[in-house]
Amino acid sequence: MIVGTAGHIDHGKSTLVRTLTGVDPDRLREEKERGISIELGYAYLPLGTDGVDSVVGFVDVPGHERLVHTMVAGASGIEFALLVVAADDGVMPQTREHVAILDLLGIDRGAVAIAKADRVDPARVDQVRSEIAALLAPTALHDAPMFPLDARDVGDAGVRSLHDHLAQAALSRRAPRSDAFFRLAIDRVFSLAGHGTIVTGTVHGGEVSVSDTLVAMPVGVAVRVRGLHAQNREANSAGVGQRCALNITGIEKSALARGDWIVDARAASLSTRIDVRLRCVAGVRGDWADWTPVHVHLGTAHRLAHVVWLDHARDGEGRVQFVFDVPVCACTGDRFIIRDAQARATIGGGIVLDAQAPARRRRSAARLAELDAIECMLRGEGIESLVRAAPFGSRIDDLERRMGGPLEVARLPARVRVLGHGPQRLAIDDGRWQELRTAIVGVLERHHAAAPDEPGLDRGRLRRMAAPALADGAWRAIVDELVRERSLAVRGPWLHRPGHRIEPTEAEHALAARIAPVLAAARFEPPWVRELAVQFGSSEEDVRKTLLKAAALGHCHQVVHDLFFADATMRELADVLRAIAERDGAIVAATFRDAIGLGRKRAVQILEFFDRVGYTRRVRDMHVLRTDSGWQAGGGVGDGEGTRIR
Repeated sequence: MIVGTAGHIDHGKSTLVRTLTGVDPDRLREEKERGISIELGYAYLPLGTDGVDSVVGFVDVPGHERLVHTMVAGASGIEFALLVVAADDGVMPQTREHVAILDLLGIDRGAVAIAKADRVDPARVDQVRSEIAALLAPTALHDAPMFPLDARDVGDAGVRSLHDHLAQAALSRRAPRSDAFFRLAIDRVFSLAGHGTIVTGTVHGGEVSVSDTLVAMPVGVAVRVRGLHAQNREANSAGVGQRCALNITGIEKSALARGDWIVDARAASLSTRIDVRLRCVAGVRGDWADWTPVHVHLGTAHRLAHVVWLDHARDGEGRVQFVFDVPVCACTGDRFIIRDAQARATIGGGIVLDAQAPARRRRSAARLAELDAIECMLRGEGIESLVRAAPFGSRIDDLERRMGGPLEVARLPARVRVLGHGPQRLAIDDGRWQELRTAIVGVLERHHAAAPDEPGLDRGRLRRMAAPALADGAWRAIVDELVRERSLAVRGPWLHRPGHRIEPTEAEHALAARIAPVLAAARFEPPWVRELAVQFGSSEEDVRKTLLKAAALGHCHQVVHDLFFADATMRELADVLRAIAERDGAIVAATFRDAIGLGRKRAVQILEFFDRVGYTRRVRDMHVLRTDSGWQAGGGVGDGEGTRIR
């Protein structure tokens, strides 16, 4: 169990920790000279049994009003609050602010030490008891027991009673979730000769073992655990409720600082925007304008952010989006504290809802419904409402990121479908699936009705018409499922309804066979339809109809009206485009023109064709390759798996 102290300056927090543990938490020379805590201090209390689980860890925080940011860093991740109030002073300003912070952090287990009780009469102790009871009444610590004591005397009856209470609380603590992703909030970084980089902090989730590979955030560097100490003892593993020191390899000390994280790769989330549920402290209305700057304390980090309200605050509570200047590492369910722009007063705190919040449509009805579903999940109501709120489903790895641990797919409700394979599998509510299938099939059927001689739609174009908001991986999983259940069929790069067919007549087959070698031989400068009509003694209409059906079957491609290129030629041109894109990052008309040796007009027409079919897209005066197209470099037009047209 981790115990965090709280209370006004000079009320005896460090003295009490030293008496309970025999360890002075004030380790800096300046702290000893001035007699006040400046930095976080650490101490440990063995309970007399073996193992790290039988050790209570203490995080001693400074009480000065100018060091509240340090206090919040120390309070992050603690399970038990030890509020210290001096009997002679009673409740003081920092007592109130520290209690507000503990409440906003959701800490609901604690005890109160009424220090210096030996210096006042019993009536004063009773008066202070009443003050403390009134202060704690509206908080989760309203039932915290109080222990009048002399913090300097290890034999004091109050100190002994507090010691016994802490031991009992540690032994009866709630068992943490064992399968959560590991997350350690760094509060110290140093190096030791012969060992290298060492980070210390409180474990916020999961377990870690020697030899594990983790990720240092926000730098995103993979590190390996060379050794570890838990609760000040050498150990092979550590978990939630323990102070932990990790000896890590793969990163230098200079790359890390307080506020960083060491996490499981599946929890390595970075964003400049997070959506939260915010609760203001008593007396603060929360009627700030959008873009009000605030100081955000999240984990052990202290960052500046701007507030954007997502809904109107009622009774000082509402949902907001924090917009940071630099990316922050957070997870759904994390607690935070905010202070005003001058960092002079704590004005609120709350819980992170989504650590990957969107910049656009953040107040839309669909987005607010998604946040409602996340809050249902945080209340222990499961993820079904979260899956139901997603119109295009949710990726399994996104759900796991929000849950903070692995998802047992086999235990999902029956109405939740799981599509695809691997970590990017898609979970979608059955009702949403029916709506999505109807929409996609409807787009294809309308296309077939409007263009019966066309083979269908490329995967990328169909997505842009039916579900443009879908990510590539989710779209692939949905299309694969629709093909599997025979709602869609695949021919080369084209998706179509199973009953859709294009059948040339015998005469068209014969004419196409005569035209094909001419187009192939002409390569980049094929003849126009009118020229082919003259060459083969056919009408322009017959040649045009024949080539349109051949194009529908993937044998050739109409770049502009009445100008058709052979399929092999278009594959060759697609390879040229890919080579330019891989070399230059994007394609400009002049570069493409020079590469194929044609005039600018024809080069632009070919580029516009590739934009139209979804192989590229235009960005100002450039063209960039699309990742979701059915066209395959070196294999021409494909079905997304590298299969050729024919």
